[in-house]
Amino acid sequence: MVKKELYITVPSVFRCPISLDVMKSPVSLCTGVTYDRSSIQKWLESGHDTCPTTMQVLPSKDFIPNLTLHRLINLWIQSSTLRPGSNSPRLLPATPPAISEVQAKLLMEKVERESCDDSLSKVAEFVSCCEENRKFVARFDGFVEVIAGVLKRKCVEIKALETAVRILDLILSENGVTEGLNKLILKSNQESKFLSAIVLILQHGSLNSKIKSVRVLDSVALDSESKRRISDSQDLISILLQLLKTNNNGSLNDAVTSILTTISITRSIRSRLIENGIVEILSNSLTEKSLKLLATLSTCSEGRSAISSEPKCAAAIVEKLLKVSKRGTEDAVTVLWSTCCLNKEEKVKEAVVKGNGVTKILVIMQREGEGNVKMMCRDLVKALRAVCKDWCLGSYETKTTHIRPC
Repeated sequence: MVKKELYITVPSVFRCPISLDVMKSPVSLCTGVTYDRSSIQKWLESGHDTCPTTMQVLPSKDFIPNLTLHRLINLWIQSSTLRPGSNSPRLLPATPPAISEVQAKLLMEKVERESCDDSLSKVAEFVSCCEENRKFVARFDGFVEVIAGVLKRKCVEIKALETAVRILDLILSENGVTEGLNKLILKSNQESKFLSAIVLILQHGSLNSKIKSVRVLDSVALDSESKRRISDSQDLISILLQLLKTNNNGSLNDAVTSILTTISITRSIRSRLIENGIVEILSNSLTEKSLKLLATLSTCSEGRSAISSEPKCAAAIVEKLLKVSKRGTEDAVTVLWSTCCLNKEEKVKEAVVKGNGVTKILVIMQREGEGNVKMMCRDLVKALRAVCKDWCLGSYETKTTHIRPC
């Protein structure tokens, strides 16, 4: 027979504001706030001279026993105890497991002093619990600064770095976090330390940590200056390209491709990516993220030449037409237009025709409203007409009213 356990809700007034446990020896400070004796002693002995709850400066660190509350807690415990011989009841918190503001301050101070994985893990567990907790820490003064500070220190264990990145990744969507990180990391002339930590995670961290670290990196690249500083890191670019070459995980590849697209704002970084064979790498496993990066690369002559010279690239792009999102379609058409109409590469035109690209382009043109995509599709049809000897496009005027919309 399975024994049933009894759970009892604990009145919040019986809990210590620091430990959140039922107080064994409640004592009151001169501010009138009551704490468990052991918890407040630790707080005061660690050098604090304020009340943890009110943050008032204490004129006196003396405290007195709260005998009335102590008696009430004892009476409550006695009334909650089961009959002799039965199991003791388990205490059930009145609310889901949480962390008090005082606990958060204590943890932050410990993380700031030691950067130990144990304290960071407690924070990560709390942050991952629910959306309310994430909002709490995002609003907590100094929280983002302390966690980001872990990534800027020397001689920090890899586990601690991974946990810090995990925490930041969890709160990226909260209001003001990415802007705060950008200011703390890339606008404080300490980006080299931060980028070194990211490289270390990418080299030695777990798969999930690698994905999260790249996402955090992508999120702080908010402006051209930030993107330039990231792209200036030679080690970082090298390890990102190496991951794309050797890794088979789709999530990591998408994250890496996304950050490379984000920072490819100058001709020099685009040229470097092209020189390191990025077009061939992307052509081997084409995704929507890959199409976005190829569209970015196709804005320069080196990129268009590299795309045209890669045998698999054009065929892979044509294969993706009508299978990707509206944004992906725009990127795919942009790449084909750049190579077929700007560079006028005959090899690319032949690959597009061979892959039934003309039909797909006509369908896209029919369903698109007036805009850049439709204009590029018209240009493509004209450019491909000469190649399509077996296609009845001789009198086609790029008006597609006879094709039914998809």
